[in-house]
Amino acid sequence: MPYDRAEPALPSARGPVSAAVEEYLLGSGPLPRRHDVAGSAVYGDDLQLALYLCYELHYRGFAGVAPEREWDPDLLHTRAALEHRFLAALRADTDVHSGVEEAVGELLVEPVDGTGVTHYLREEGELWQLREYAAQRSLYHLKEADPHAWVLPRLWGRAKAGMAAVEFDEFGGGRPDRVHARLFADLMADLGLETTYGRYLDAACAQALATVNLMSLFGLHRALRGALVGHFAAVEITSSPGSRRLAEAMRRTHAGPAAEFFYDEHVEADAVHEQVVRHDVIGGLLAEEPHLAADVAFGIDATGHVEDRFAARLLTNWRAGRSSLRTPLDASSGTPPTSEPLVTPECRGTRTG
Repeated sequence: MPYDRAEPALPSARGPVSAAVEEYLLGSGPLPRRHDVAGSAVYGDDLQLALYLCYELHYRGFAGVAPEREWDPDLLHTRAALEHRFLAALRADTDVHSGVEEAVGELLVEPVDGTGVTHYLREEGELWQLREYAAQRSLYHLKEADPHAWVLPRLWGRAKAGMAAVEFDEFGGGRPDRVHARLFADLMADLGLETTYGRYLDAACAQALATVNLMSLFGLHRALRGALVGHFAAVEITSSPGSRRLAEAMRRTHAGPAAEFFYDEHVEADAVHEQVVRHDVIGGLLAEEPHLAADVAFGIDATGHVEDRFAARLLTNWRAGRSSLRTPLDASSGTPPTSEPLVTPECRGTRTG
């Protein structure tokens, strides 16, 4: 089924920084004050939403916001301040592996304890939890592969060819009905969710926003091309086993054929992509630019860091019988009555894959 391509509405602000950014986008107020940006929690709702708003101008934009705001120099200055805080926190909080081989090698090993989100959903997840997971992941999956496409002009040779081959598959291999964003919209329809782009931005937690902001941060900066390749590797290498578990969860809960197909498709496709990413994209990049090895490892580990935070949010809430969302999906969602924000601890080893 087709999904709505209209520009999304601006979401509700989550603090003084995101409120000021929204007012500026609409031409009705100044940008956030420097001390508000400096004082906002790096991984919190206010800063992450403000950064998401800035980044979204490079994708679909927002209804009522002039396209020219994308390259507004004052807004870019504010975005740079937000990015600086986010990137500094990632570098401080991420335990970077000693090298790319070690980082990739860890991705290839499935955890023996099976405590991740996809394990939980496969074994005991309920339909309302699958709906919440899909709603929050829709912030990325309805633009799937777009952030990674920014790296293509910054690669050449074997790395560019490998990256383009994987992206071609992500964008449907020339078939619009097989574009992965379209397939995810079909999954959402099976789950009774609205397929409008950006529809669940208000409901998504700060941890979910951070996973998308990470891709945009890496994608929009040529200096971080190695980190984006590392992020891409983390996504593709862990996708196949995680997708297999999610496909089983969809079948167990009778979510629907399109819901099952989306993850079945990723089991097969990403098993191939993993080989291309490891040997051609990473191998090709480091053959040309060996000095980027540390950046590739950082991209892998930073991805694990934000995904672990997201997993902790989901599992802590779900195991307590609470919604992981900031606002309910809808009146008939079957979610628990409480959807209040919850601060959760770091939880290494519980990645959503």
